[in-house]
Amino acid sequence: MINLNYFKTNLLLLSCILSALAFGQNAPTKVNTQKILLINGTAHVGNGKVIKKSAIGIENEKIILVKDALAYTYAKDDYDTIINLLGKHVYPAFIAPNTTLGLTEIEAVRASVDERETGTFNPHVRSIIAYNTDSKVTPTVRTNGILVGQITPRGGVISGSSSIVHFDAWNWEDAVYKMDDGLHLNWPNSIQKTGWWAEPGPAKKSDKYTDGIQKIEEFFDLAVAYQTQKSISTIDLRLKAMEKVLSGESNLYIHASLYREINDLVNFKKKYNIAKVVIVGGYDAHLHAKKLSSNNIGVILERVHSLPERPEDDVNLPFKLPKILADAKVTFCFQNSGDMEQMGTRNLPFYAGTAVAYGLDYEEAVRALTLNTAKLLGIDDKIGSIEEGKDATIFVSEGDALDMRTNDVTLAFIQGRSIVLDNHQLKNYEKYKTKFGLK
Repeated sequence: MINLNYFKTNLLLLSCILSALAFGQNAPTKVNTQKILLINGTAHVGNGKVIKKSAIGIENEKIILVKDALAYTYAKDDYDTIINLLGKHVYPAFIAPNTTLGLTEIEAVRASVDERETGTFNPHVRSIIAYNTDSKVTPTVRTNGILVGQITPRGGVISGSSSIVHFDAWNWEDAVYKMDDGLHLNWPNSIQKTGWWAEPGPAKKSDKYTDGIQKIEEFFDLAVAYQTQKSISTIDLRLKAMEKVLSGESNLYIHASLYREINDLVNFKKKYNIAKVVIVGGYDAHLHAKKLSSNNIGVILERVHSLPERPEDDVNLPFKLPKILADAKVTFCFQNSGDMEQMGTRNLPFYAGTAVAYGLDYEEAVRALTLNTAKLLGIDDKIGSIEEGKDATIFVSEGDALDMRTNDVTLAFIQGRSIVLDNHQLKNYEKYKTKFGLK
């Protein structure tokens, strides 16, 4: 018998959630038709260079000028809008890879979670069609300079394909920067952990590890055989979805962290001649630095604010890993997957700031949030650095954007459009300032 009160309660809860999603953020701004000059700001280009006093020209959606302001002369009539940024900092948009922003709103409410499908091998699943541009979480990350994200599915052995979007759009079609940029493969765990984080038990070798790899190879053998057929009478959506990875057109993101896993996935890459492989996690990537560099494998590094994997590891190792990888010439970037990852994505710049505190060069940290990420995702021809010809997807901070004490984003552009920097947290801040007489 149906419990009508339970049904009504859950229906009301669902309607409240949908209403919140529908009115989650301001309407996207209109296409830019002006010629804009940003003058005198300190430009962190994203490729390691800094221009202390910069002149950055924007026309429509593109950057048309990047020069030293001290060596650049212009007339007021040359631009529709001139903005003096003296004392402020200009950055390329920070990019959040491997995120479920827009797929999950409230983790504890099942109706607002759409980040995974049932099944084990799902290369045909596309995260982009589930992406919600009206999430209330997204505006809270934009105000820290994160304007672009790789929307990534979860679950299974092959989760599906991710897509890259910007965070100011009416719908997912408008938001796309790159559609179906790659497939996500969850490599088996070589170590089986026991206990929980507060009381960890002993770790041991997983007895399912070899069997897990064998199943992956069996599926890839099927996919290779499918692609080499001269005529196909019946289309297999799962195997057809493997085509671009096997041909080298798109990335294969392999989620793995430990020494043996990384070693085996490099051998897997060679066996199937997969051109574009990116490791997601990579806790032990520094132990395979030469191998990763020689095989052109980059790393989307696991969350910097984490505990060490092993009791014998340096307690500060997660903070030092970015510096170690940079010294080893391994291309890496930052991510925030894990518990409460959607709202925690706003902390991405501060992970880079922590890495700077533990030895990483400041501009290398900026590169790891911008150009490195863009290169690993295959969108560095469009964004990732402040260079002529690229999209004007950039932002301005009153202070150091990697420092939570001074990060204050006051101006941001997505494809040349000056976006609204507002969210429900800022509105509540202003509301309660008034209540307590602070305004």
